[in-house]
Amino acid sequence: MFEPIGSPPTCVEVVLTARDAEWLAGFTRSLVEDDLVACGQSIAPVRMIARREGEVREEVQARVALHTRQALVRDVVARVEREHPDEAPCVVAFRVIDGSNEYLQWVVHATASAQHVVAAGR
Repeated sequence: MFEPIGSPPTCVEVVLTARDAEWLAGFTRSLVEDDLVACGQSIAPVRMIARREGEVREEVQARVALHTRQALVRDVVARVEREHPDEAPCVVAFRVIDGSNEYLQWVVHATASAQHVVAAGR
C-alpha cells in the first residue's frame, strides 16, 4: 500500500490514437519510462470513421488509454504534438471522477518524479 498523496488524487485518462500500433506502443513505453504516465492500455485494431477533406473515410488505427496526474496532461500533450507522426493527432484527456483509491494513489506515485522531464527536453 502507498503513502497517501492527496485524497483523492486528481488523475486523468489521456486517449491517444495512431495509425501504427508499434509506433504507439513504443511511444507509450517512452512516456512510462519518463514517469509522465503510470501505464498505457493499448487496443488495436480500432476502426476510425471521420470526415476528412470533405469526405467520410475509414481507417484502422491503434488506441491507448494513458493514466497520469492532471498536472502532467500538458506535458503529455506537448510530447504527443512534438513526436506524433500525424499533423493533428487525436489526443484528449478525461478527468477520472472516481475509482479505486489504491490504484489512483499508485498512478500518483508512479508519476511523482516527472516534474521536469519535458522541460529537460527528453
